[in-house]
Amino acid sequence: MSLSDVDVTKQIQQMISFIQQEAAEKVEEIEAKTEEEFNIEKSRLVSQQRVKIIEYYDKKEKQIELQQKIQHSNLANASRLSILKARDDYVQTLKEEAKKKLAFSIEDRSKYIMILSKLITQGLFILMEPIIIIRCRYDDYGLVQRLIPDAIRQYKQVLKQNDIEVTIDQKNFLSDNLAGGIELYTVNGKIKVSNTIEDRLDMIFYQMLPEIREKLFGMNNNRKYYD
Repeated sequence: MSLSDVDVTKQIQQMISFIQQEAAEKVEEIEAKTEEEFNIEKSRLVSQQRVKIIEYYDKKEKQIELQQKIQHSNLANASRLSILKARDDYVQTLKEEAKKKLAFSIEDRSKYIMILSKLITQGLFILMEPIIIIRCRYDDYGLVQRLIPDAIRQYKQVLKQNDIEVTIDQKNFLSDNLAGGIELYTVNGKIKVSNTIEDRLDMIFYQMLPEIREKLFGMNNNRKYYD
C-alpha cells in the first residue's frame, strides 16, 4: 500500500521537526557547554590575575618596608654620627683649652725645670744610645745645658754605663710656640723621641680618653671591653 502525498508530506514534516528539535537541543547543549567553559576560563583568569595583583602589591609592600627600614637606619646613623661628632668636637675643645694652660714654663719656672729634667732623663732611657742629640727651644738652651749632666748621672747610675754623650743641636731649635720640652735624636737622626709638653699632653689625653668620655657622656653600653 503506497503512501499518499499527504502522508509523505506529513512524514517529511515530522522528520524535519525531529531534526530541528535535535538541532535545537544540540545547540543548547553546545551553548551550555561553551558558557560553562567560558565561566571556568574566566574564573581561572580572574584567579590568576588576582594572584598576580596580590603578589605585585606584596612585593611593593615589602619594597616600601625595606625602604623605610633603610631610611630609618640612615637617619639613625646620621643622628649617631652627628652626636659622635659633637662629642668629639667638645673633647677636642677641652684638649685645646688644656693646651692653653701649658704656659707654666714662664708662670711656674721651678715646676717647669723639674718637668724638663724628667723629660731629658726619660728620653735617655728610651733611646739608650751612646750618642744623643737634643733639640730644645732657643730660650731653653741654657736650662737644658745645665740639666743634662744630672740626667747623664741618673742614666749611668741605673744602667752602669759610662759611654754616653749628650749634646744640644745649636742650629735647629724647636718652635717658640711650643710650651716647652725637648726632642731627642740618635746621631744619624733615624730615631726620634718627642718629649715636648704638647706631645706629652697628647699621649696622656689619648690614654685617658675613655675615662674622659665616660665622665662627660656616661658609660657607653655598646662597648664590650674596658681596660
